[in-house]
Amino acid sequence: MILGRLIGKASTTQFQFQVMSAQTKKFQFIQVHHPDYGFVLGQVMELLRTENDLTAQCNVIGFKDVDHRIKGIRTPFAIGSEVLEAEDSFIQSVIELDGDVGAGGGGFLGRLEGKTIPVNIDLQKLLTKHLCVLAKSGAGKSYAVGVLIEEIVEKGVPVLIIDPHGEYAALKFPTEEKKEILHEWGIEAQGYGAKVQEYGNPHTKEDVRPLKLSEKMNSSELMKILPIQLSNAQEAMLFSVIKDMDEINFDGIILGLQQLNAGGKWNIIDTLSYLRNLKLFSPSPTPFSELIRPGKITIINLRGITPEVQEVVVYRLLQDLFLERKQEKIPPFFCILEEAHNFVPEKGFGRAKSADVIRLISSEGRKFGLGLCVVSQRPALVQKTVLAQCSTQLIMKVTNPNDLRAIVGSIEGITAETEQEIQNLPIGSALLCGMVDRPLVVQIRPRRSQHGGHAIDILGSVEEYGKDIVEEAQKFEEQGLLPLVKPHLEKKDLLLMANGPVTITTYLIPACLVRCEIKGMEIAVLVDKIKGRIILDPEKDLRKEIHQLDESCGFFRKIAYENIEYDVKLDEKIPEEELKKMVEKYCMVLEVRNCFIVYYKVA
Repeated sequence: MILGRLIGKASTTQFQFQVMSAQTKKFQFIQVHHPDYGFVLGQVMELLRTENDLTAQCNVIGFKDVDHRIKGIRTPFAIGSEVLEAEDSFIQSVIELDGDVGAGGGGFLGRLEGKTIPVNIDLQKLLTKHLCVLAKSGAGKSYAVGVLIEEIVEKGVPVLIIDPHGEYAALKFPTEEKKEILHEWGIEAQGYGAKVQEYGNPHTKEDVRPLKLSEKMNSSELMKILPIQLSNAQEAMLFSVIKDMDEINFDGIILGLQQLNAGGKWNIIDTLSYLRNLKLFSPSPTPFSELIRPGKITIINLRGITPEVQEVVVYRLLQDLFLERKQEKIPPFFCILEEAHNFVPEKGFGRAKSADVIRLISSEGRKFGLGLCVVSQRPALVQKTVLAQCSTQLIMKVTNPNDLRAIVGSIEGITAETEQEIQNLPIGSALLCGMVDRPLVVQIRPRRSQHGGHAIDILGSVEEYGKDIVEEAQKFEEQGLLPLVKPHLEKKDLLLMANGPVTITTYLIPACLVRCEIKGMEIAVLVDKIKGRIILDPEKDLRKEIHQLDESCGFFRKIAYENIEYDVKLDEKIPEEELKKMVEKYCMVLEVRNCFIVYYKVA
């Protein structure tokens, strides 16, 4: 269909035509014949009406050369050339929109604006090259991130979400979008409740697990986590206390400071007491293998926590997880950092305890299979070095002049001419950059799950590092570290003690280690998930019924996270939530950890 003819001035990147068809629309794809390159793809970016005519302003996207790469034209179109509506097959031949779906790496992001052509992005490229999602408040950035999370978790890749506002817990529930809309997009409503684990402050939200960070740290790490700026005298005072300590902990430091005769100590003591009373730091921290599990979404809900402490949590958590990933103790994962301007601010806009580790992950994380997604409504306030490391960008409506300049100045492929385009994006549409040779406007698909934000190669082989992280992630799931309550005697000890040949069968019995408070005393209780009985000693088969729970039922062994060869792994009969309710009848439950009791049967 002929839409019009070229008029006025034409360059190698932009042109305009006089509209002759009422079917011409903004963001419509067009094709124009060039004498040297054949048909070239373009897109209508704006329509301007005068008293006499209607003019369309267009961008040149390019053509596919013999090397199957998109190239721009080197000489302008001839004035008077016919402008045709682009055929779907031509659009798909020029723009790679399949996202390597055949290899299992494609994620359905949405459709090209103004077309029904699906945009399936290459997730393995997306996750290993870092991503930033930038938009003004209310433009739909967290909604778009939710779409990406749905696609990523379907591939079995662990997702960690730093969630300052508690928006992402809605992923647990299926969307309430109208069925006819979902059907039109070929989508079915789906909640991810079984795959979502949420950590936060139980005092602000009841159904979250308490997050426990390791209290073991050196003097440098201690200085990092203090949410106040110390003077030189206070730093010297603190160092004089901790330099002779075998193990640094809050109680020991507070006691040492109290014994000093110095006025500046009280500010430090108050800060340390505040951190201790938050109960975020513990000698038994939340296991990293529990936070990062294949096919699971872990949400760190920071709602209700002061901004200063949020920085401390993000710093400590990401530092420890990055170290664990470098040592390959946890599977590769993708980290989503919401409100990134608060955690890695640009110089001159504040300081954050978490900035250094985030900057380190942005520059080195891809080497170790740690992908990063930076999400912000204020791009001007995010460190430019971090944004520059994000080779894929999803940019939604932005109108603030400072934010627009920051986007143009720090993101490759975005030009000054794109500013107007970004300001005029409709809600729910995004400019996708980095995945293809030219920025594309994409209409984001509906979510399968609910949206809570109202008012190394992760998916394939990385050539430069030569690892297939999908296989590695599956390896952790199939034979990975298991939370174990182990007996005092190992299998080899039983073989040595045997008088003759024996057969030893290794059983894994599902259980929960429940930390609870009884008569003002905190104890841990081991409860099996088969019959719901308290296990006092697994080897001696000492048990009690739940109604007999008292302070004498304490279980003092720790959970060990190890690989183990086993013969039989029993299925749980009592789910975690049901078991928790059983125990809550007799005490206050503080924390529940799933584990397996290792039992050796000798025959």
